[in-house]
Amino acid sequence: METWSSAPVPALPGTPRPLRLYDTASAQVRPTAPGSTARMYVCGITPYDATHLGHAATYLTFDLVHRIWLDNGHDVHYVQNVTDVDDPLLERANRDQTDWVVLAMRETALFREDMEALRVLPPRHYIGAVESVPEIATAVAELLASGAAYRVDDADYPDVYFDHRASGRFGYESNYDEARMLEFFAERGGDPEREGKRHPLDALLWRQARPGEPSWESELGAGRPGWHVECSVIARRHLGMGFDVQGGGSDLIFPHHEYSAAHAEALTGEQPFARHYCHTGMVGLDGEKMSKSRGNLVFVSRLRGDGVDMAALRLALLDSHYRDDRMWTDAVLATGRARAERWRAAVALAEGPPAQPVLDRLRDHLSDDLDTPRALAALDAWAEEALTRRGTDPAAPGLIRRSVDALLGVAL
Repeated sequence: METWSSAPVPALPGTPRPLRLYDTASAQVRPTAPGSTARMYVCGITPYDATHLGHAATYLTFDLVHRIWLDNGHDVHYVQNVTDVDDPLLERANRDQTDWVVLAMRETALFREDMEALRVLPPRHYIGAVESVPEIATAVAELLASGAAYRVDDADYPDVYFDHRASGRFGYESNYDEARMLEFFAERGGDPEREGKRHPLDALLWRQARPGEPSWESELGAGRPGWHVECSVIARRHLGMGFDVQGGGSDLIFPHHEYSAAHAEALTGEQPFARHYCHTGMVGLDGEKMSKSRGNLVFVSRLRGDGVDMAALRLALLDSHYRDDRMWTDAVLATGRARAERWRAAVALAEGPPAQPVLDRLRDHLSDDLDTPRALAALDAWAEEALTRRGTDPAAPGLIRRSVDALLGVAL
């Protein structure tokens, strides 16, 4: 699948700082431990609707991870999937009386446009579930052969399910108890009441073909893959086991990331699937949860169409810590717009206050679990001094501009 184009990332002087991130599994802020190549997998969209601000906040977060690793001299191997066949996509296509393939292609193209406009660095591999079906089917067959998966006793639809206890470590990523797992499993695409399962928490691996649904022939019989296994297979193929960061929104902690890890670990006998599990907070709107059911999603494409400065939007989303749930309001965007205008005015000056100490603080804050509020505050202070007291360093405005571009992805 085609990815999007990349903006150049300026090289910066001085000493980079190794990145430390909060790991959901250990509940600690720990150093990421990449070698010469840093490996990251971030779960992508199910393309049945446009990119909303929750998506944007998540992908901006991992764009910062990407940029900090580049600043540290790592070759970054970044992989992202597209869930281009799944129940929500098929349901939306049926509702709108359109072809599900056309819907997926249209919304994936729009997502790429949004990411490019936001200056998110693209993944090296951008992989669709559909193009991965043969590999997924092979992995499910291996799980069946090993006893980690089974078919339900259903003469019409003998679907394949994963025995969630097969890896021997289920639950280590989320640290949720069974009651909470069951709650989220039911809310987030699971089927705890399916008859014939060994346990309510066992998750679908392969759905046998139903009338009117897309399906693919395989050694498992005609059907299509379950959601969680696609990420397990795609990440393992392109990054291998023990890659550095598995990322996504906090709603993916369970069930998605828990099952993806369990599938890979049961298949390989190796642990862990990822060294860091990193999750972003949710974005609400004017005091309410932002959701499709409420109809209150704010779409990046609509903001672009309204002429919103994408640098201002990016700064607005970075104004909160990535792990915090936050509310989106007109005031939040106005703050981002005002900040972009002040910074642009400051870097347009012929001279400014010394910039290297500001770059050092910027690196310190971002390497400390992506502390963007403190990073933005350090740049605000420099801009205020430049605009009110001026400065004598002719190289400072240029260095600040390059630093903001390289580390925050904002073009001034």
